[in-house]
Amino acid sequence: MKNTLLFTFLLLISFAARAQDISGQWYGILKLPGAQLKLVLNLTKSGNGYTASLDSPDQGAKGIPVNSVEFSNMTLKIASAVINAGYEGTLDADHFKGTFRQNGMSYPLDLGKEVIQSVKALRPQEPAKPYRYYTEDVKFENQKDKITLAGTLSMPSKEGNFPVVVLISGSGPQNRDEEIAGHKAFLVIADHLTKNGIAVLRFDDRGTAQSTGDFGPANSRDFATDVMAAVSYLKTRKEINPKKIGLIGHSEGGLIAPMVAADSRDVAFIVLLAGPGIPGDQIMIKQSRLMGKAFGKTDEDLDKAEKVNLRIYEILKQNIDVAETKRQIKVILEEDHDHAPDDQKLSDAERDKTIAAMVNEIATPWFKFFMIYDPATSLVKVKCPVLALNGEKDLQVPPRENLGAIQTALAKGGNKNVTVRELPKLNHLFQESTTGSPNEYGKIEQTFSPIALSEMTSWITNTIK
Repeated sequence: MKNTLLFTFLLLISFAARAQDISGQWYGILKLPGAQLKLVLNLTKSGNGYTASLDSPDQGAKGIPVNSVEFSNMTLKIASAVINAGYEGTLDADHFKGTFRQNGMSYPLDLGKEVIQSVKALRPQEPAKPYRYYTEDVKFENQKDKITLAGTLSMPSKEGNFPVVVLISGSGPQNRDEEIAGHKAFLVIADHLTKNGIAVLRFDDRGTAQSTGDFGPANSRDFATDVMAAVSYLKTRKEINPKKIGLIGHSEGGLIAPMVAADSRDVAFIVLLAGPGIPGDQIMIKQSRLMGKAFGKTDEDLDKAEKVNLRIYEILKQNIDVAETKRQIKVILEEDHDHAPDDQKLSDAERDKTIAAMVNEIATPWFKFFMIYDPATSLVKVKCPVLALNGEKDLQVPPRENLGAIQTALAKGGNKNVTVRELPKLNHLFQESTTGSPNEYGKIEQTFSPIALSEMTSWITNTIK
């Protein structure tokens, strides 16, 4: 009798699990050392199973593909090859209790149906209102592309005639604070410079936050026209000294700033923060190897990945249309998957979904331009003063190769007012770091090195005397 009751009880559990509909959005907070990230799991009913995607709102990432979803006996298992991550949790009442794993690391993660707000990470450099200076929300037009850009102009005071810098963000759609991993680097930079007598204009990228336009089909050359529009706008402000307008570009912004300075006499100086000095394909090869090692990849794995990447980069550099570019890249990725060890292969459906997502991410106008463009093309034409800074531990834009190439190109163009410095211990975001790995970005309390802030401020102040 006891055995019969037990069997009946197990059947009821099994039937309940199959009957349970877990579709919809599930919210959780991923607690990392020194940081917390909101995660959203989007589950959709599909036949007898589910499909899914992940959002990481704090990192600005939406629709991260999930390759496999299993739900049985009250246990949910998901895997995402794109971010090398997985989750396993058990349904307890209306919450999943489980573990999130990524790149060999494990973190507890509970998921529930209620929208929750993460506890704000400690960011001691982030200024709080009321500020000790004047700020104004502004809008200006890129008449060439017929879009409206929205931003914030901060000035030492409401009245005056100030030098000014335009902040240019790195790759991907960024808001005016260049918010990455819970850090607001541009807010911190603007705060520091404004307190030191230098006005700052920072703005949302096109198609982002309050700016209009479409970010998707644009490349770095298009973004340069947005910066030109910002310079033109500043020239209309009586509080701004039109002879002291400078640009500060971070990462891709350090690629864009020389484009604008090469074509405009209105730019008095530029500061390149981790700016590229070598073509994009060379940067990506070096970046992939450095970051792969930081994530624990073997030399054999890195060599294999590099061969595949080089083939893809050659396709991107060809003068062929988007459809043909996607077709050729798809073939390469399918071959790579089919030659992988059996324990690394996905099901046919998962393979097709993953490869489609990768192809769409790679075969974009931005990536194609980045692969082809040589920063030296603009750098040799820059005649205004230049400060180029990079962090010793930058794994995304390696300092030695890029700072050297920047210095060489500027010298070739005859520019003698150039300062190039590699700053010890700093990563790509100019944080004091241990390894330089992107895994550290959100864990570090510091948003932007005070040494780097001081270096910029002193150089700008001396340059505009």
